[in-house]
Amino acid sequence: MSDIPHVSNWVDGVHTSESTERITVLNPATEAIIATIDATTEASVNQIVQKSVDTFKKGPWARSDASERYAVLSRAATLLRARIPEFVELETVQTGRPIREMRAQLARVPEWLEYFASLARVYEGRVTPFKGPVINTLTRLPLGVVAQITPWNHPLLIAMKKISAALAAGNVVIVKPSELAPLSVLKMGDLFKEAGLPDGVLQIINGYGRETGKFLCESPFLSKIDLTGGILTYKAIAPIAALNMVPITAELGGKAPVCLFPSLEVEQAVKAALFASFIASGQTCVTGSRLLVHKDIYEPFLKLLVARVKQLRLGDPQDVRTQIGAVISKAAVERCEAFVERSRKEGERVLCGGNSTSLNSKGFFFEPTIIETRSGTDLACNEVFGPVIAAIKCESEDDIIQIANTDTSFALGASVWTNDFNQAHRVAHKIEAGIVWVNGHHLNDPSSPWGGFKESGVGKENGQEAFESYTKLKSTVINYGIQPTWFDPEIEGARYG
Repeated sequence: MSDIPHVSNWVDGVHTSESTERITVLNPATEAIIATIDATTEASVNQIVQKSVDTFKKGPWARSDASERYAVLSRAATLLRARIPEFVELETVQTGRPIREMRAQLARVPEWLEYFASLARVYEGRVTPFKGPVINTLTRLPLGVVAQITPWNHPLLIAMKKISAALAAGNVVIVKPSELAPLSVLKMGDLFKEAGLPDGVLQIINGYGRETGKFLCESPFLSKIDLTGGILTYKAIAPIAALNMVPITAELGGKAPVCLFPSLEVEQAVKAALFASFIASGQTCVTGSRLLVHKDIYEPFLKLLVARVKQLRLGDPQDVRTQIGAVISKAAVERCEAFVERSRKEGERVLCGGNSTSLNSKGFFFEPTIIETRSGTDLACNEVFGPVIAAIKCESEDDIIQIANTDTSFALGASVWTNDFNQAHRVAHKIEAGIVWVNGHHLNDPSSPWGGFKESGVGKENGQEAFESYTKLKSTVINYGIQPTWFDPEIEGARYG
């Protein structure tokens, strides 16, 4: 173990290890240990929170001018863009995702820093149309110390979505990345310091979610919790946050329908399904895991889709030719296997895939899988978070809309694929989801609010909405003409409200 690097917590501008217990980080494609990290104790978490509170109250960041925050975040974006190859390598190793995906995704991550830097610089307060000789100004102030719980599937992208918005608003941030893929987030500590961020404004701590994450979210000194994870994690955190009056933004998963209509050429429909379903080996919150296919194209679509899926190149994530990489862990493989087994018991047809596999007897891999099923089944309703996709034959436009909206309690993303302009608008309007793409999927931008309805979560990442969620609104009412005469002996026309 001596040659395996240990990456300790980033606290107050330095790497500092507060824990003797260490967690191993595995390469899911090889099962090799790539690093160890701290398992931060409750006492250490509480100490870090208190330090962060002091930094917020006494440090310069919360009181800095917007132009200063703009300068730091812009420098961080420039530094990150110059070092993208390092982060691509790290993300590929710790997630098992194909390097071709990571190059494309991480190339855009600096845009989040640039967007929120610019938003902080140009954001304007308001003056309300208050009746009478009164000026009412509205200004936004930073919240305080905010906790961010980030996942393993897009480690750097999702962390930067949250960190950029929170720092732009002037907060102190404590990030707890997933213990399965924390290394790229930890690497951002040094980068932000080089960009000029004051020490202690960004703290990055490690540990298991059920321990370190729980300790962090239980703190009564937080001003906000921003979580990307599962519904069970939210249900564990929310009651404690409510008692402490801590607001939560939560992105909790999905079961995205891909709605395919007959005006679309079959070849285009298949390309749409492949892209929606198998990016990141199906391990995204908006994976197109339900293919809702109109009956008029269903048979030729399914035939071509199965042929194309069988041709997908599953292999070494470091190989630029690889199209399907690893899933994150043995538990992820077992979850995929369980869904396939239940589908077989329910009489559904496994059209391709359905098996775990490996490279040289190592790694956590699962074949890209298509299962023909029907509305209301286990696979049609529940999130797999892996490359196991449901194909459902639908009778009509109304049938597609109904299944999309009622088969599951999730409502994060959905896509509508059609060459009928009127149908595109009609169906998109009726789909219940926080994000509806028309003739696209997985499209993301720092300016575009990201978040779902129902059990997919509360609040938004991205956009002005995210920035404002990291602020508190202050109303200052300036009276320059209304006399306080209400209790004078004789009054006429005195104003109460």
